[in-house]
Amino acid sequence: MKILVTDDSKIARKMVIKTLNEATQNQLEIFEAQNGQEALDLYKEKNPDLTFLDLTMPVMDGFEALEKIKEFDKNAKVIVLSADIQKMSVDRVLALGAFNFIKKPIDLEKTQQILKKIAETL
Repeated sequence: MKILVTDDSKIARKMVIKTLNEATQNQLEIFEAQNGQEALDLYKEKNPDLTFLDLTMPVMDGFEALEKIKEFDKNAKVIVLSADIQKMSVDRVLALGAFNFIKKPIDLEKTQQILKKIAETL
């Protein structure tokens, strides 16, 4: 499974990747992006099965990146992973087509549930 992890914090990306690897015993091809523009570019190049996307980032935020990824691929599976859990933000990303919204930090059990759901759709 190919996964794109997008966050402007290198530490946050590493934590997500560590959790993903624990959940799958390292059976993943993982790409990293530091902002929404990098995420969009990498999405177009690598066509990942799943994208984890932070909301608050420089250059292009997660809202805009999600919108552009979904315009490029209406079937994109994007999980928004953010500390911003305001109802307005959650509602907005779901309306833009996010597969799910998870509050940071992500945990192993939630990661396993998501990966199982995604695998069922592939």
